[in-house]
Amino acid sequence: MTLSDSDLELITTELGRELTPAEAALFENLWSEHCAYRSSRPLLQSFTTGDDSANDEGAEHVVIGPGDDAAVVRLPRVDEASETPIYITMGIESHNHPSYVDPYDGAATGVGGIVRDTLSMGAYPIALADSLYFGSFDRERTQYLLDGVVEGIADYGNAIGVPTVAGSVEFHNKYTGNPLVNVACIGLLTDERLVTAEAQSPGNKLVLVGNATGRDGLGGASFASEDLSEDAETEDRPAVQVGDPYTEKRLIEANEELITAELIQSARDLGAAGLGGASSELVAKGGLGARINLERVHQREPAMNAIEILLAESQERMCYEVHPDDVETVGDIAAKYDLGYAVIGEIRDGNYVCTFGDETVVDVPAGFLADGAPMNDLSATEPPTPEESTFPAIDAATAFNTIISTPNTASKRWIYRQYDHEVGLRTAMRPGDDAALIAIREAGVGLALSSGAVPAWTESNPYKGAQAVALENATNVAAKGATPIAAVDCLNGGNPEKPAVYGAFKDIVQGLADMCHTLSIPVVGGNVSLYNDSTSGPIPPTPTLALVGTKSTFDAPPAALTGDGTLLLVGHQSNNLGGSELLAQIGGTDKFPVLPSNPTAVVDSLARVANHPSTLATHDVSTGGLAVTLAELITSDAGARVTVQNKTSLFTETPGRAVIETTDPDAVRHIFEGVAPVVSLGDTTTDGTLTINIDDEDTANESPAVTTDAATVAKQRRILEDALE
Repeated sequence: MTLSDSDLELITTELGRELTPAEAALFENLWSEHCAYRSSRPLLQSFTTGDDSANDEGAEHVVIGPGDDAAVVRLPRVDEASETPIYITMGIESHNHPSYVDPYDGAATGVGGIVRDTLSMGAYPIALADSLYFGSFDRERTQYLLDGVVEGIADYGNAIGVPTVAGSVEFHNKYTGNPLVNVACIGLLTDERLVTAEAQSPGNKLVLVGNATGRDGLGGASFASEDLSEDAETEDRPAVQVGDPYTEKRLIEANEELITAELIQSARDLGAAGLGGASSELVAKGGLGARINLERVHQREPAMNAIEILLAESQERMCYEVHPDDVETVGDIAAKYDLGYAVIGEIRDGNYVCTFGDETVVDVPAGFLADGAPMNDLSATEPPTPEESTFPAIDAATAFNTIISTPNTASKRWIYRQYDHEVGLRTAMRPGDDAALIAIREAGVGLALSSGAVPAWTESNPYKGAQAVALENATNVAAKGATPIAAVDCLNGGNPEKPAVYGAFKDIVQGLADMCHTLSIPVVGGNVSLYNDSTSGPIPPTPTLALVGTKSTFDAPPAALTGDGTLLLVGHQSNNLGGSELLAQIGGTDKFPVLPSNPTAVVDSLARVANHPSTLATHDVSTGGLAVTLAELITSDAGARVTVQNKTSLFTETPGRAVIETTDPDAVRHIFEGVAPVVSLGDTTTDGTLTINIDDEDTANESPAVTTDAATVAKQRRILEDALE
């Protein structure tokens, strides 16, 4: 892409002259949608971020909100008398276009980038979550992309020693030409280790540490701001970076030593727009300028020109602001970890200036370059939503077997078994449950993490579907006994210049913001990825949310029955099938389920139940509805005999509900009294079978509507393994 005529006129008028080639390339990238959020920034004002303690719910936990490389959140402590606050960082980013062009490197460098965002705040990365979205699973291309993306995430994450503990995988035909790879990272730090991406003082040096700069990833920011073309796999390959996890691991450890020694004044990782993006944004945030000698940048390819040095997105690089007295020590630590190192310039008052040889190739106000892009004024049309129910009749047993055997409800064990999810010895609850649980022993709390979105929901009703995504993630952590405290989002959409696409995108932003506000969960940071459009059309609007909650222990009830309790269904139920996996399989339309009017009370009550000593197992109701929840709960040693009111109650995906196995049903009813219905489903068994009766069906022979067992369900849910192994 190139600068538009209007942008070029605005810039030349501001500068009072024509642009140099390097300046034009910098503005093209930093004023792209990917960097400047020109179509989305005005919409993001809807979110409660915790920045203003006078107005924002949840502000007591927020240390740094949106605008830095990662957000910083203060954890509640079991021992409130302790004087050392413990912080976590939260960040999320997308690597969508690169993962279509080169799934292995695209996904791997997505992990590397979000980890370096964590490093730039002074934190040590402790957990990753990946939310992945692909086209129809039966396509050979989809399986190729899935295999490459998972391998890229696994190889990179495992090599750097950061566990991938949570996430989600969704299949939908509208991702066929444009998959999504969204990766979140959690870091750990204390207040004295905190640094930011805000330049501190003129006279300090700018130091580049890490890999040498090559030509890989050139124009990555502008590439991410365009629709994918039919020949993207070959034509756009140079825009995809190539990662080196072993260098990243050394960079992680070097960064830890630099932070511990208090040698870093400010920091920014080199991501979109490379050195030009990182250094100009760092000084702009501090209201300062810089003078950079591009020839000092350590390079791995010969005869690189100024534009290549400025914009290459070579991986595993950090830009540090360092006091002059500390420069030599920083160099010694870089050498200790066998990392490249160069003093490339210094912080100054005035403009952002880059020289190359005897020529000044960039001389512009940093604030104008980093933040001067005008916002887009785009047309939006309201997306249609179903008003009537139209779907074929289907008996309960057929419907049950249909949805148990789909890729979206299939076991994702093939994916997460490739991840080292226990490295670091903090993972208290492994992948495969509603949420991961991480032991933060420094604060004496368990940190629950849930991440994902359901595109069928937001396609059915963008606004209500996005609300449901927020409630679903909050329910996931509550089902493990945790109280939500903060979230980050990755807002993915198609080409915003299409009114219908932009209308749906506006709705998911507002829906997510409204539900998070209702739940008093600050959205402390995030990422926007637009132009996820290809020859096969736009993706569904996809609001990935990564949400954390805390609890006072490191354990939680599992999503597996013990066979020793009674089964209860808690939460409000709506008898609508809109956005459900059942309708996706059999066809038809319906309104989206009605969401509870008191979601905060529901989430709080569920967390209390999960922590009650009588609770043996918990599992939320999500994709596939109650039928899939029950199927996932049974094991070879524990089954259930269940009765439900009607067939729809098995397959509606109303969020904010969970199945509880308990030895004290009255305690659960007491906790939910006046909050939400508690329905008795039946009893557990010790034979590994599941029988489901339906009250309002004509069952003259009195046989169950559904009968199955754990072995059959496990076989039905092996779709990914069977296809990919």
